[in-house]
Amino acid sequence: MRRERQSQGAQGTPDAAELPHQPPPGAGRGAPGGSGSTGGSPWLSPSLSPQSCLSRQQLLAAIRQMQQLLKGQETRFSEGLRAVRSRLSSIHASLAKEPPAPSCPALQAPADGRKFGSKYLVDHEVHFACAPGFRLLGSSTRTCQANGSWTGQEPRCAEISECSSSPCQNGGTCQEGLGHFECLCPPQWAGTSCQYRAQTAPPGWSVSDDPAFSRQPRCAQLAQSQQCSCDPGFQMSGTASNGICQDLDECEVYQQEGGPRLCAHACINTPGSFRCSCPAGYVLLGDGKSCEDIDECSLSQDNCTSGSSCINTGGGFQCVTPECPPAAGNISYVKTSPFRCERNPCPMESRSCHQAPKTISFHYLPLPSKARAPVPLFRMAPGRPGPDSLRFGIAGGSGRGHFAVRRSERHAGELLLLHGLQGPRTLHVDVDMAEYLDRAFQAKHLSKITLFVSAYEF
Repeated sequence: MRRERQSQGAQGTPDAAELPHQPPPGAGRGAPGGSGSTGGSPWLSPSLSPQSCLSRQQLLAAIRQMQQLLKGQETRFSEGLRAVRSRLSSIHASLAKEPPAPSCPALQAPADGRKFGSKYLVDHEVHFACAPGFRLLGSSTRTCQANGSWTGQEPRCAEISECSSSPCQNGGTCQEGLGHFECLCPPQWAGTSCQYRAQTAPPGWSVSDDPAFSRQPRCAQLAQSQQCSCDPGFQMSGTASNGICQDLDECEVYQQEGGPRLCAHACINTPGSFRCSCPAGYVLLGDGKSCEDIDECSLSQDNCTSGSSCINTGGGFQCVTPECPPAAGNISYVKTSPFRCERNPCPMESRSCHQAPKTISFHYLPLPSKARAPVPLFRMAPGRPGPDSLRFGIAGGSGRGHFAVRRSERHAGELLLLHGLQGPRTLHVDVDMAEYLDRAFQAKHLSKITLFVSAYEF
Protein backbone atom coordinates (compact mmCIF):
# COMPACT_ATOMS: atom_id res chain seq x y z
CA MET A 1 0.00 0.00 0.00
CA ARG A 2 2.84 2.38 0.74
CA ARG A 3 4.44 1.69 -2.63
CA GLU A 4 1.17 2.41 -4.48
CA ARG A 5 0.67 5.76 -2.79
CA GLN A 6 4.17 6.85 -3.71
CA SER A 7 3.55 5.95 -7.35
CA GLN A 8 0.32 7.96 -7.45
CA GLY A 9 2.03 10.99 -5.92
CA ALA A 10 4.73 10.92 -8.56
CA GLN A 11 2.19 10.73 -11.37
CA GLY A 12 0.25 13.68 -10.01
CA THR A 13 3.18 16.11 -9.94
CA PRO A 14 2.27 18.99 -12.38
CA ASP A 15 4.69 19.91 -15.17
CA ALA A 16 7.30 17.58 -13.77
CA ALA A 17 8.58 16.77 -17.27
CA GLU A 18 9.01 20.53 -18.04
CA LEU A 19 11.41 21.25 -15.18
CA PRO A 20 14.60 22.84 -16.53
CA HIS A 21 17.50 20.47 -16.37
CA GLN A 22 19.72 22.90 -14.46
CA PRO A 23 21.50 22.48 -11.16
CA PRO A 24 19.97 24.31 -8.24
CA PRO A 25 21.78 27.23 -6.56
CA GLY A 26 25.04 26.07 -5.11
CA ALA A 27 25.45 23.11 -7.51
CA GLY A 28 29.02 22.36 -8.42
CA ARG A 29 30.31 23.46 -5.02
CA GLY A 30 31.32 21.08 -2.30
CA ALA A 31 28.58 20.15 0.13
CA PRO A 32 28.87 18.66 3.61
CA GLY A 33 29.21 14.93 3.37
CA GLY A 34 29.64 14.95 -0.45
CA SER A 35 32.54 14.84 -2.88
CA GLY A 36 31.64 18.22 -4.60
CA SER A 37 33.65 17.29 -7.67
CA THR A 38 31.51 14.93 -9.68
CA GLY A 39 30.79 15.89 -13.29
CA GLY A 40 27.27 14.53 -13.32
CA SER A 41 24.00 16.15 -12.31
CA PRO A 42 23.65 16.70 -8.58
CA TRP A 43 20.17 15.27 -8.93
CA LEU A 44 21.68 11.90 -9.64
CA SER A 45 24.79 12.09 -7.49
CA PRO A 46 24.68 9.38 -4.85
CA SER A 47 27.29 11.22 -2.84
CA LEU A 48 25.06 14.27 -2.10
CA SER A 49 23.05 14.19 1.06
CA PRO A 50 19.28 14.85 0.87
CA GLN A 51 19.71 18.08 2.86
CA SER A 52 21.74 19.69 -0.02
CA CYS A 53 18.95 19.41 -2.65
CA LEU A 54 15.57 21.16 -2.89
CA SER A 55 12.57 18.94 -2.96
CA ARG A 56 10.32 18.83 -5.96
CA GLN A 57 7.58 20.66 -4.05
CA GLN A 58 9.99 23.47 -3.07
CA LEU A 59 11.05 23.95 -6.70
CA LEU A 60 7.45 24.05 -7.88
CA ALA A 61 6.62 26.65 -5.25
CA ALA A 62 9.58 28.80 -6.31
CA ILE A 63 8.55 28.56 -9.95
CA ARG A 64 4.96 29.53 -9.15
CA GLN A 65 6.24 32.50 -7.18
CA MET A 66 8.36 33.65 -10.17
CA GLN A 67 5.39 33.23 -12.48
CA GLN A 68 3.24 35.42 -10.23
CA LEU A 69 5.99 38.06 -10.12
CA LEU A 70 6.32 38.13 -13.90
CA LYS A 71 2.56 38.33 -14.27
CA GLY A 72 2.48 41.37 -11.99
CA GLN A 73 5.28 43.05 -13.91
CA GLU A 74 3.49 42.37 -17.17
CA THR A 75 0.29 43.91 -15.80
CA ARG A 76 2.07 47.09 -14.65
CA PHE A 77 3.88 47.40 -18.00
CA SER A 78 0.59 47.06 -19.91
CA GLU A 79 -1.01 49.72 -17.71
CA GLY A 80 1.94 52.08 -18.42
CA LEU A 81 1.60 51.56 -22.16
CA ARG A 82 -2.13 52.28 -22.01
CA ALA A 83 -1.48 55.51 -20.09
CA VAL A 84 1.14 56.71 -22.62
CA ARG A 85 -1.16 55.79 -25.53
CA SER A 86 -4.04 57.70 -23.96
CA ARG A 87 -1.84 60.78 -23.35
CA LEU A 88 -0.60 60.79 -26.95
CA SER A 89 -4.17 60.49 -28.23
CA SER A 90 -5.31 63.49 -26.17
CA ILE A 91 -2.34 65.61 -27.34
CA HIS A 92 -3.05 64.65 -30.97
CA ALA A 93 -6.71 65.53 -30.58
CA SER A 94 -5.95 68.94 -29.05
CA LEU A 95 -3.45 69.78 -31.79
CA ALA A 96 -5.87 68.69 -34.49
CA LYS A 97 -8.46 71.14 -33.12
CA GLU A 98 -6.09 74.13 -33.34
CA PRO A 99 -6.56 76.13 -36.55
CA PRO A 100 -3.53 76.19 -38.87
CA ALA A 101 -1.33 79.27 -38.78
CA PRO A 102 -2.59 81.87 -41.28
CA SER A 103 -0.48 82.17 -44.39
CA CYS A 104 -0.41 83.88 -47.78
CA PRO A 105 -0.28 82.32 -51.26
CA ALA A 106 3.13 81.45 -52.65
CA LEU A 107 4.97 84.14 -54.62
CA GLN A 108 7.06 83.56 -57.72
CA ALA A 109 10.24 85.33 -58.79
CA PRO A 110 9.66 87.78 -61.65
CA ALA A 111 11.06 86.99 -65.07
CA ASP A 112 14.70 88.17 -65.30
CA GLY A 113 14.76 88.56 -61.52
CA ARG A 114 15.20 86.70 -58.23
CA LYS A 115 13.14 86.11 -55.09
CA PHE A 116 14.55 86.00 -51.56
CA GLY A 117 12.43 84.38 -48.88
CA SER A 118 10.43 81.15 -48.75
CA LYS A 119 8.22 81.69 -45.68
CA TYR A 120 4.63 82.72 -46.36
CA LEU A 121 3.35 83.07 -42.77
CA VAL A 122 2.00 86.29 -41.27
CA ASP A 123 4.60 89.08 -40.89
CA HIS A 124 7.16 87.23 -43.04
CA GLU A 125 8.79 89.23 -45.84
CA VAL A 126 9.71 88.26 -49.38
CA HIS A 127 12.20 90.40 -51.31
CA PHE A 128 12.80 90.79 -55.04
CA ALA A 129 15.70 92.00 -57.20
CA CYS A 130 16.29 92.19 -60.95
CA ALA A 131 19.17 90.94 -63.05
CA PRO A 132 21.73 93.45 -64.42
CA GLY A 133 20.28 95.43 -67.29
CA PHE A 134 16.77 95.37 -65.79
CA ARG A 135 14.97 97.61 -63.32
CA LEU A 136 12.32 96.60 -60.81
CA LEU A 137 8.76 97.82 -61.26
CA GLY A 138 6.35 97.23 -58.39
CA SER A 139 7.28 96.39 -54.80
CA SER A 140 10.77 95.23 -53.92
CA THR A 141 9.50 93.90 -50.55
CA ARG A 142 6.12 92.31 -49.78
CA THR A 143 4.86 91.33 -46.31
CA CYS A 144 2.26 88.65 -45.51
CA GLN A 145 -0.76 90.17 -43.72
CA ALA A 146 -3.12 88.57 -41.21
CA ASN A 147 -5.94 88.53 -43.79
CA GLY A 148 -3.91 86.21 -46.06
CA SER A 149 -2.89 88.83 -48.63
CA TRP A 150 0.46 90.41 -49.49
CA THR A 151 1.29 94.09 -49.17
CA GLY A 152 2.50 96.08 -52.17
CA GLN A 153 2.22 95.33 -55.87
CA GLU A 154 3.39 92.34 -57.87
CA PRO A 155 6.97 93.06 -59.03
CA ARG A 156 8.26 92.72 -62.55
CA CYS A 157 11.61 93.38 -64.21
CA ALA A 158 11.71 95.72 -67.20
CA GLU A 159 14.70 96.04 -69.47
CA ILE A 160 16.54 99.30 -68.95
CA SER A 161 16.24 101.51 -72.02
CA GLU A 162 19.12 103.97 -72.15
CA CYS A 163 17.35 106.01 -74.80
CA SER A 164 14.16 106.41 -72.76
CA SER A 165 15.71 109.35 -70.90
CA SER A 166 16.55 111.18 -74.19
CA PRO A 167 20.27 111.50 -73.45
CA CYS A 168 21.17 112.97 -76.88
CA GLN A 169 21.22 116.77 -77.05
CA ASN A 170 21.08 119.31 -79.89
CA GLY A 171 19.10 117.14 -82.29
CA GLY A 172 21.16 113.97 -81.81
CA THR A 173 19.57 110.57 -82.49
CA CYS A 174 19.83 107.87 -79.78
CA GLN A 175 20.70 104.36 -80.91
CA GLU A 176 20.35 101.43 -78.50
CA GLY A 177 23.20 98.98 -78.02
CA LEU A 178 23.80 95.95 -75.82
CA GLY A 179 23.98 97.58 -72.39
CA HIS A 180 24.84 101.02 -73.78
CA PHE A 181 23.64 103.70 -76.18
CA GLU A 182 25.19 105.85 -78.89
CA CYS A 183 24.27 109.32 -80.05
CA LEU A 184 24.37 110.11 -83.78
CA CYS A 185 25.12 113.84 -83.82
CA PRO A 186 24.38 116.51 -86.47
CA PRO A 187 27.48 117.82 -88.31
CA GLN A 188 27.85 120.88 -86.07
CA TRP A 189 27.84 118.92 -82.78
CA ALA A 190 30.08 116.32 -81.13
CA GLY A 191 30.53 114.44 -77.86
CA THR A 192 28.91 111.37 -76.32
CA SER A 193 25.65 113.29 -75.91
CA CYS A 194 26.17 115.80 -78.77
CA GLN A 195 26.85 118.41 -76.09
CA TYR A 196 29.85 120.14 -77.74
CA ARG A 197 29.83 122.30 -80.82
CA ALA A 198 32.24 120.83 -83.37
CA GLN A 199 35.35 122.95 -84.01
CA THR A 200 35.72 124.03 -87.63
CA ALA A 201 38.76 126.30 -86.97
CA PRO A 202 41.54 126.39 -84.34
CA PRO A 203 40.25 128.06 -81.14
CA GLY A 204 41.56 131.37 -79.98
CA TRP A 205 44.53 130.86 -77.69
CA SER A 206 45.74 132.53 -74.58
CA VAL A 207 48.72 131.97 -72.39
CA SER A 208 47.91 130.62 -68.89
CA ASP A 209 48.88 132.72 -65.92
CA ASP A 210 51.20 129.87 -64.91
CA PRO A 211 53.98 129.70 -67.49
CA ALA A 212 54.46 126.00 -66.76
CA PHE A 213 51.16 125.27 -68.53
CA SER A 214 52.25 126.82 -71.83
CA ARG A 215 55.38 126.22 -73.86
CA GLN A 216 56.85 127.21 -77.15
CA PRO A 217 56.45 124.52 -79.79
CA ARG A 218 59.37 122.72 -81.38
CA CYS A 219 59.49 123.74 -85.04
CA ALA A 220 61.53 122.55 -87.99
CA GLN A 221 61.78 123.88 -91.55
CA LEU A 222 60.97 121.14 -93.99
CA ALA A 223 61.27 122.17 -97.66
CA GLN A 224 59.01 125.16 -98.11
CA SER A 225 56.93 124.63 -94.92
CA GLN A 226 57.46 124.83 -91.21
CA GLN A 227 56.37 121.86 -89.03
CA CYS A 228 55.76 122.43 -85.32
CA SER A 229 54.98 119.92 -82.55
CA CYS A 230 54.35 119.90 -78.81
CA ASP A 231 55.61 117.81 -75.94
CA PRO A 232 53.42 114.96 -74.67
CA GLY A 233 50.56 116.32 -72.58
CA PHE A 234 50.41 119.59 -74.57
CA GLN A 235 48.42 120.54 -77.64
CA MET A 236 48.96 123.18 -80.31
CA SER A 237 46.79 126.26 -79.98
CA GLY A 238 46.62 129.05 -82.53
CA THR A 239 47.96 129.20 -86.10
CA ALA A 240 51.23 127.90 -87.40
CA SER A 241 52.79 131.35 -87.34
CA ASN A 242 51.87 132.25 -83.78
CA GLY A 243 51.03 128.85 -82.25
CA ILE A 244 51.87 127.89 -78.71
CA CYS A 245 51.72 124.59 -76.85
CA GLN A 246 49.12 124.66 -74.09
CA ASP A 247 48.70 122.03 -71.42
CA LEU A 248 46.01 119.43 -72.07
CA ASP A 249 43.80 119.13 -68.98
CA GLU A 250 43.43 115.34 -68.93
CA CYS A 251 41.10 115.47 -65.94
CA GLU A 252 38.57 117.63 -67.77
CA VAL A 253 38.88 115.91 -71.15
CA TYR A 254 38.32 112.40 -69.83
CA GLN A 255 35.46 113.53 -67.60
CA GLN A 256 33.65 115.29 -70.44
CA GLU A 257 34.08 112.60 -73.05
CA GLY A 258 33.01 109.76 -70.77
CA GLY A 259 36.31 107.92 -71.16
CA PRO A 260 37.94 105.65 -68.59
CA ARG A 261 38.06 107.04 -65.10
CA LEU A 262 41.57 108.32 -64.48
CA CYS A 263 41.36 108.39 -60.67
CA ALA A 264 39.34 106.57 -58.07
CA HIS A 265 38.75 109.84 -56.22
CA ALA A 266 40.18 113.22 -57.34
CA CYS A 267 42.18 114.11 -60.44
CA ILE A 268 44.65 117.02 -60.27
CA ASN A 269 45.95 118.48 -63.53
CA THR A 270 49.70 119.10 -63.76
CA PRO A 271 51.82 120.57 -66.63
CA GLY A 272 51.82 117.90 -69.32
CA SER A 273 50.20 115.27 -67.10
CA PHE A 274 47.95 114.69 -64.07
CA ARG A 275 48.03 113.05 -60.66
CA CYS A 276 45.43 111.42 -58.41
CA SER A 277 44.68 112.12 -54.78
CA CYS A 278 42.67 110.29 -52.12
CA PRO A 279 40.42 111.63 -49.34
CA ALA A 280 41.52 111.74 -45.72
CA GLY A 281 41.76 108.28 -44.22
CA TYR A 282 42.94 106.69 -47.48
CA VAL A 283 46.32 106.19 -49.12
CA LEU A 284 47.17 106.19 -52.84
CA LEU A 285 48.23 102.78 -54.11
CA GLY A 286 51.16 101.97 -56.37
CA ASP A 287 49.07 102.17 -59.56
CA GLY A 288 48.78 105.91 -58.97
CA LYS A 289 44.97 106.02 -59.15
CA SER A 290 43.44 103.59 -56.63
CA CYS A 291 42.77 104.42 -52.98
CA GLU A 292 43.07 102.06 -50.03
CA ASP A 293 41.59 102.57 -46.59
CA ILE A 294 43.97 103.17 -43.69
CA ASP A 295 43.26 100.80 -40.78
CA GLU A 296 43.63 103.21 -37.89
CA CYS A 297 42.75 100.47 -35.37
CA SER A 298 45.58 98.10 -36.32
CA LEU A 299 48.02 101.02 -36.50
CA SER A 300 46.92 102.28 -33.06
CA GLN A 301 45.94 105.64 -34.54
CA ASP A 302 42.56 105.69 -32.80
CA ASN A 303 41.61 107.58 -29.65
CA CYS A 304 39.20 105.00 -28.19
CA THR A 305 39.12 105.02 -24.41
CA SER A 306 39.63 102.00 -22.18
CA GLY A 307 36.58 99.74 -22.19
CA SER A 308 35.61 100.55 -25.77
CA SER A 309 36.67 98.75 -28.95
CA CYS A 310 37.99 100.29 -32.17
CA ILE A 311 36.17 99.34 -35.39
CA ASN A 312 37.83 100.30 -38.66
CA THR A 313 35.53 101.96 -41.21
CA GLY A 314 35.98 103.41 -44.67
CA GLY A 315 38.13 106.51 -44.18
CA GLY A 316 38.05 106.43 -40.40
CA PHE A 317 37.11 104.41 -37.31
CA GLN A 318 34.40 104.07 -34.70
CA CYS A 319 34.70 103.47 -30.95
CA VAL A 320 31.98 101.06 -29.80
CA THR A 321 30.97 99.70 -26.40
CA PRO A 322 28.37 96.93 -26.79
CA GLU A 323 26.10 96.55 -23.78
CA CYS A 324 23.94 93.61 -22.70
CA PRO A 325 20.18 94.24 -22.36
CA PRO A 326 19.08 95.31 -18.86
CA ALA A 327 17.51 92.65 -16.64
CA ALA A 328 13.76 92.24 -17.09
CA GLY A 329 11.85 89.85 -14.84
CA ASN A 330 13.56 86.46 -14.90
CA ILE A 331 15.68 87.40 -17.93
CA SER A 332 19.18 88.71 -17.35
CA TYR A 333 22.46 88.57 -19.24
CA VAL A 334 26.15 88.53 -18.43
CA LYS A 335 28.91 89.78 -20.73
CA THR A 336 31.29 86.91 -21.55
CA SER A 337 33.44 88.79 -24.10
CA PRO A 338 33.62 92.34 -25.51
CA PHE A 339 31.14 91.37 -28.25
CA ARG A 340 29.02 88.62 -26.64
CA CYS A 341 26.37 88.31 -23.92
CA GLU A 342 24.96 85.07 -22.51
CA ARG A 343 21.66 84.59 -20.72
CA ASN A 344 21.73 83.50 -17.10
CA PRO A 345 19.99 80.17 -16.26
CA CYS A 346 16.21 80.38 -16.38
CA PRO A 347 13.74 79.12 -13.77
CA MET A 348 12.11 75.92 -15.02
CA GLU A 349 8.62 77.45 -15.00
CA SER A 350 9.56 80.70 -16.86
CA ARG A 351 8.47 80.28 -20.47
CA SER A 352 9.34 83.87 -21.39
CA CYS A 353 12.91 83.39 -20.18
CA HIS A 354 13.41 80.22 -22.23
CA GLN A 355 12.03 82.00 -25.32
CA ALA A 356 14.49 84.92 -24.91
CA PRO A 357 17.79 84.76 -26.86
CA LYS A 358 20.29 82.45 -25.20
CA THR A 359 23.21 84.43 -26.67
CA ILE A 360 23.50 87.96 -28.10
CA SER A 361 26.50 88.79 -30.29
CA PHE A 362 27.54 92.14 -31.76
CA HIS A 363 29.06 92.53 -35.23
CA TYR A 364 30.32 95.62 -37.11
CA LEU A 365 30.78 95.65 -40.89
CA PRO A 366 32.33 98.44 -43.02
CA LEU A 367 30.74 98.78 -46.47
CA PRO A 368 31.63 100.97 -49.48
CA SER A 369 29.00 103.26 -50.92
CA LYS A 370 26.84 101.85 -53.74
CA ALA A 371 28.16 98.32 -53.23
CA ARG A 372 26.99 95.86 -55.86
CA ALA A 373 23.94 93.87 -54.80
CA PRO A 374 22.66 91.32 -54.06
CA VAL A 375 25.68 90.25 -52.01
CA PRO A 376 26.00 88.15 -48.80
CA LEU A 377 27.19 90.15 -45.78
CA PHE A 378 27.05 87.84 -42.77
CA ARG A 379 26.83 84.09 -42.07
CA MET A 380 25.20 82.39 -39.07
CA ALA A 381 25.69 78.77 -37.95
CA PRO A 382 25.38 76.91 -34.62
CA GLY A 383 28.59 76.64 -32.65
CA ARG A 384 27.88 73.09 -31.57
CA PRO A 385 26.22 69.97 -33.06
CA GLY A 386 22.81 69.01 -31.77
CA PRO A 387 19.84 70.78 -33.44
CA ASP A 388 18.34 68.97 -36.40
CA SER A 389 16.50 72.05 -37.66
CA LEU A 390 17.30 75.78 -37.81
CA ARG A 391 15.16 78.81 -38.62
CA PHE A 392 16.56 82.22 -39.54
CA GLY A 393 14.82 85.59 -39.63
CA ILE A 394 15.23 89.37 -39.39
CA ALA A 395 14.22 90.36 -35.87
CA GLY A 396 14.48 94.16 -36.22
CA GLY A 397 16.72 97.10 -37.05
CA SER A 398 16.72 100.30 -39.10
CA GLY A 399 17.44 98.76 -42.52
CA ARG A 400 14.04 97.20 -43.22
CA GLY A 401 13.67 96.43 -46.91
CA HIS A 402 17.42 96.50 -47.64
CA PHE A 403 18.15 92.99 -46.35
CA ALA A 404 16.93 89.40 -46.59
CA VAL A 405 17.90 86.17 -44.85
CA ARG A 406 18.32 82.91 -46.74
CA ARG A 407 19.65 79.43 -45.98
CA SER A 408 23.11 78.92 -47.44
CA GLU A 409 23.66 75.35 -46.20
CA ARG A 410 21.67 72.78 -44.20
CA HIS A 411 22.98 74.17 -40.91
CA ALA A 412 23.84 77.74 -41.91
CA GLY A 413 22.12 80.94 -42.99
CA GLU A 414 23.32 84.28 -44.36
CA LEU A 415 22.26 87.91 -44.36
CA LEU A 416 21.89 89.30 -47.88
CA LEU A 417 22.18 92.94 -48.99
CA LEU A 418 19.48 93.50 -51.61
CA HIS A 419 20.27 97.05 -52.77
CA GLY A 420 23.37 99.19 -52.94
CA LEU A 421 23.44 101.85 -50.20
CA GLN A 422 24.46 105.46 -50.71
CA GLY A 423 26.81 106.60 -47.96
CA PRO A 424 27.72 107.96 -45.59
CA ARG A 425 25.17 106.31 -43.31
CA THR A 426 24.88 103.76 -40.51
CA LEU A 427 22.33 100.94 -40.54
CA HIS A 428 21.37 98.33 -37.94
CA VAL A 429 19.82 94.92 -38.55
CA ASP A 430 19.11 92.12 -36.04
CA VAL A 431 19.17 88.50 -37.24
CA ASP A 432 18.02 85.59 -35.09
CA MET A 433 18.65 81.84 -35.38
CA ALA A 434 16.27 79.40 -33.65
CA GLU A 435 17.29 75.80 -32.90
CA TYR A 436 14.79 72.92 -32.98
CA LEU A 437 15.13 69.26 -32.06
CA ASP A 438 12.37 66.90 -33.22
CA ARG A 439 10.33 70.04 -34.04
CA ALA A 440 10.57 71.23 -30.44
CA PHE A 441 12.08 74.66 -29.76
CA GLN A 442 15.45 74.49 -28.02
CA ALA A 443 17.13 77.91 -28.05
CA LYS A 444 17.41 81.23 -29.89
CA HIS A 445 20.57 83.19 -30.74
CA LEU A 446 20.54 86.87 -31.73
CA SER A 447 23.16 88.67 -33.85
CA LYS A 448 23.05 92.49 -33.77
CA ILE A 449 24.79 93.77 -36.91
CA THR A 450 25.85 97.38 -37.53
CA LEU A 451 26.86 98.51 -41.03
CA PHE A 452 29.05 101.60 -41.49
CA VAL A 453 28.53 102.70 -45.10
CA SER A 454 31.39 104.85 -46.41
CA ALA A 455 30.96 108.07 -48.37
CA TYR A 456 33.10 106.62 -51.18
CA GLU A 457 32.78 103.71 -53.56
CA PHE A 458 36.15 102.20 -52.63
